[in-house]
Amino acid sequence: MKSAARTVELLELLAARGDRPARLQELADALDVPRSSMYALLQTLISRGWVRTDVTGSLYGIGIHALLTGTSYLDSDPRVRVVRPYLDEASDALGETIHMARLDGGDVAYLATRESHEYLRTISRVGRRLPAHAGALGKALLAERPDDDLPEGPYQALTAHTRTTREALAADLAEVRARGYSTDREEGVPGIVGFGFALRYDVPAQDAISCSVPVARLSAGHEERIVAVMREIRAKIEATVPGGGGGTGSVHWRR
Repeated sequence: MKSAARTVELLELLAARGDRPARLQELADALDVPRSSMYALLQTLISRGWVRTDVTGSLYGIGIHALLTGTSYLDSDPRVRVVRPYLDEASDALGETIHMARLDGGDVAYLATRESHEYLRTISRVGRRLPAHAGALGKALLAERPDDDLPEGPYQALTAHTRTTREALAADLAEVRARGYSTDREEGVPGIVGFGFALRYDVPAQDAISCSVPVARLSAGHEERIVAVMREIRAKIEATVPGGGGGTGSVHWRR
């Protein structure tokens, strides 16, 4: 069990580093394991495609099998399959970027994205993680839970507009509950406004959808239309997936 936990910790560490490869000693120090043990584990994972190394054999990064496993997760998830066509519908109606994400601890993980034809944002890729307190998707899901569940803080500031205290976030979540959807006005990404809608086929909701739009493209009329369309899309999704099911005979995963 200890060996399995160490393997998972190593893969998570390499994944979190993104495009910053790590050296053997860095990994050994980060996970507090002997250099020789780390080297042996890396060689095993390299041989199976979970870790890759450079031509010198001194730098390590996440391997292609992590991508293949992540793709399998998306393909096998009944909720993602149901939601995808509705993301297309929202994208066609609004011309903006549409997301689906799932709460994972203190973050949200992006499961599906439909990019706007008017602008491209590589930051919104599938698999990206964002602190739940700093975006529309996460705040829509946090609002489905009691404020007692919020960590004490202070929270990480991604922009000058991020709410970094428990009190400020709780006040914002109260407005989300009253309004029925969340807003993210440049709190996660400068220049981007988001509108988030929890999907209540689970209680509390685990998934949410959102619409992101550049500040320069957002007028009062456009905002009103975004909210109306996204509310309609949410209602259609929730009607299609009642009670958390993914269709007859599907597995009801916990997350």
